[in-house]
Amino acid sequence: MLARVDIVSIHCPHTPATYHLLSARRLKYLRPHAILVNTARGEIVDENALVRMLEANEMAGAGLDVFEHEPAVSPKLLKLAQSGKVTLLPHMGSATNEGRVDMGEKVIINIKTFMDGHRPPDRVLPSML
Repeated sequence: MLARVDIVSIHCPHTPATYHLLSARRLKYLRPHAILVNTARGEIVDENALVRMLEANEMAGAGLDVFEHEPAVSPKLLKLAQSGKVTLLPHMGSATNEGRVDMGEKVIINIKTFMDGHRPPDRVLPSML
């Protein structure tokens, strides 16, 4: 599928199974006019491979709201942003009023559920780390 799309937009959690889901091998399938958008988690994309492809004009650009080594942003990505090949945002893709209210309500529900002696619905499972 990667060889046939113009835009790839990533929306999945970071788990051991999604680490570098878009690896150098997979990114190579993208066409030269393709654009990658990552608003999920930085570790899902092999950032070094992405930078190499952008520098070599093997893909058109990227929009990144998350970074593999957050909070640090690669100097090479910053340089690519200055040249217009990459748009960088400070991990604010969820920064809407609705999104923040939903996040706050989830926290309250999880705390209340835990305090009532039940298993919270949004637990962090050791197997997912």
